[in-house]
Amino acid sequence: MRSFPVLLVRHAPVQVAQGICYGRQDVALSPGWESIVSGLSVLAKGAVCQVLYSSPAQRCWQMAQRLAQSAGMELRVDHRLAELNFGKWEGVRWQDIDRTLLDEWAQNPAGFAPPEGESGQDLYQRIQSFWHELRQREENVCVLSHGGPLRLLSAFAGGYQPQLLAPSMPQGFARLFMVGEKNECVSTETDFSKHHKKEEPCQV
Repeated sequence: MRSFPVLLVRHAPVQVAQGICYGRQDVALSPGWESIVSGLSVLAKGAVCQVLYSSPAQRCWQMAQRLAQSAGMELRVDHRLAELNFGKWEGVRWQDIDRTLLDEWAQNPAGFAPPEGESGQDLYQRIQSFWHELRQREENVCVLSHGGPLRLLSAFAGGYQPQLLAPSMPQGFARLFMVGEKNECVSTETDFSKHHKKEEPCQV
């Protein structure tokens, strides 16, 4: 197996009031997202990314279209990259959600699902399936997605145990991994929302 770059990108900040639960809810990007794409384009070209996989959500797809065109990548939409479906919690303030249910979720993130929503195990299975195919193809790729899917993909790419409730990659961030036969990689993390760059080991 050859080593290949995997550039993980979380969408830019969105126009949602603070404290609102949203996953599958299709929310709009905040003004200024175009400048973030400009920075991402430089990083994608430097990593020689050839294919861009995007979540179907508007906040990812809108960025992906411009990024693919700017960096000369083939654009593919993959529904497995969608954010967790929070069901009846979508659009509700976190403080208004039944505390008992939130505690149950924290105690069992894999097995618990919000009413009419998706469990952590559901998310894990579809992201694991996506990652398995990515490893088999060995393509130079960029993946534009959400906090939940990227939390798992970062673990897979970094070679450490995925945690469903681990801290999410902030909006407007990118992480570049070089994935090899032994799943050894070096991660470069870039915050394009603040034009700040820092080097980090993969196990974060």
